[in-house]
Amino acid sequence: MSGRFITVEGIEGVGKSTNVRWLAERLRARGIDVLLTREPGGTPLAERLRDVLLHADEAVPPVAELLLMFAARAVHLENQIRPALAAGRWVLCDRFTDATRAYQGGGRGEAGERIEQLADWVHGDLSPTRTLLLDAPVDVALGRTRGRGSEDRFERESRAFFGRVRERYLAIAAREPARVVTVDATAPLAEVQDRLAQIIDELVENEKYNNQ
Repeated sequence: MSGRFITVEGIEGVGKSTNVRWLAERLRARGIDVLLTREPGGTPLAERLRDVLLHADEAVPPVAELLLMFAARAVHLENQIRPALAAGRWVLCDRFTDATRAYQGGGRGEAGERIEQLADWVHGDLSPTRTLLLDAPVDVALGRTRGRGSEDRFERESRAFFGRVRERYLAIAAREPARVVTVDATAPLAEVQDRLAQIIDELVENEKYNNQ
């Protein structure tokens, strides 16, 4: 089976970390070689850039944040994602460029054209096969993050910020329904994972059919 690129998106508190690991295990149980990774990060250098982005000890202007995101992404793509896909592995990534569109575009107000120019430059020929958007109202999602310990730069942002991020995510999903599947993250975990299983199993079965 050829490689497939699956991304999982959503604001803080929607259960991405839990469900992306669960999805990786489900794919492996189906006999698929999966690379589980994340953005920003995924390689040693990209992880160092992640640390700068999340824990900078000085102000990070929005344009610098945007450029650092794409710098980390360029490293991640060339050193990990593209080689894995070329080898026929499935890549399951916790966030990708939709996160930049939502956080830096919707949240920070960076121009969409600027973001798309950078996206075209960094990975113009590569887009996720399927994007799973875990969605929940901001108050519900952020209520789940309480008590997690120290917060990073993004987790300290206001509800208004996350409201803009969520709105941008939903706009992306409305614009690209063939790629982005929205999953109600307010449902019990078992129901969320049942829905994710339906989506991922359909993708696996379609791939097997296409390779017969």
